[in-house]
Amino acid sequence: MLGICGFLLFFSSPLGAEVTRIKDITELEGVRGNQLVGYGLVVGLSGTGDSQNSLFTNQALGNVLEKFGIPINSELIRSRNVASVLVTAELPPFVRNGERIDCIVSSLGDAKSLQGGVLLLTPLKGVDGRVYAVAQGPVSIGGFVAGTGGGNQVQRNHPTVGRIPNGAIVERTVETTFFDANRGTFTLLLKNPDFVTASRIAQAINLELGGDTARALDANRVEVRIPEYYKNRVSQLIALVGEIPVEPDMPARVVVNERTGTIVIGGNVRILPVALAHGNLTVTIKTQYEVSQPPPFSPGETVVVPQEEVAVKEQEARLFRVESGNTIDDLVRVLNALGTSPRDLIAILQALKEAGALQGELVIQ
Repeated sequence: MLGICGFLLFFSSPLGAEVTRIKDITELEGVRGNQLVGYGLVVGLSGTGDSQNSLFTNQALGNVLEKFGIPINSELIRSRNVASVLVTAELPPFVRNGERIDCIVSSLGDAKSLQGGVLLLTPLKGVDGRVYAVAQGPVSIGGFVAGTGGGNQVQRNHPTVGRIPNGAIVERTVETTFFDANRGTFTLLLKNPDFVTASRIAQAINLELGGDTARALDANRVEVRIPEYYKNRVSQLIALVGEIPVEPDMPARVVVNERTGTIVIGGNVRILPVALAHGNLTVTIKTQYEVSQPPPFSPGETVVVPQEEVAVKEQEARLFRVESGNTIDDLVRVLNALGTSPRDLIAILQALKEAGALQGELVIQ
């Protein structure tokens, strides 16, 4: 893989086989997390909470006080130490009741900061409306806001979004089915779908377990049949399959980010016979101001006269040829010899693609 960012060049040989574990390039079908969300209140703020414009905060605070036996008209509440927040979390697979998970607290109103606040007991619900966890605890924002008014303020990080590590307790579990008991199979999903990689994964599994244990269903799925020996030890089989080494295939792709001047060229990109010419034209304009001073007691006036100097410097264009069968190594060598900048390299790559000499996908971000 070749990466060019700014004026730095990082290179590794594209011909070397890169071997990785199956578990690093695939996921197990059925193993997934579940998103949770809930509405809550953060209290204990030092005057940085929601203002009176956030009517829902006053109403929610009134409801909380009423549950504690303190009925009050929400319209009469005047407190800047409370903020309405949305609490989000992800329920990981295989988690059990009583375990703790992290949650993120985000301001919903016009609070200035959640620094020093404590989240009150908040139920976290799934898409089905059922409560799967409850969150509570001090909010850590990893930043601060300090100011004296009048526009003088210093802010570090984002003070209206915080995190509560291990702040939610799981109250309900989601059963995770990661294999088909009826068919006796489980399925691997490729993180980067590719027919060649899927075929290699199936071959590697068959070589390790023997027979036709695995087969590639498409570019994204590899189905593995559970041998009789592992019928009651499916987790052990999945762990064994995950450690099998395989060589993933990398597509011939060039990714260009014109905003940052970053270019990443895949090692499998090939170049057809082509000639490259590159030259720069530099125009420099200098303006110097000279003062014209009239003689003493003369009717003339002192004036400033600009003196412009224009210089044109053209770099001699050099012609280089890339022969048939050359790889990205040869392209890099030629471009380095041309002394191209990342911006110039982007234009050259686009021209190579238009000429049909760049054998690969050109992605412009």
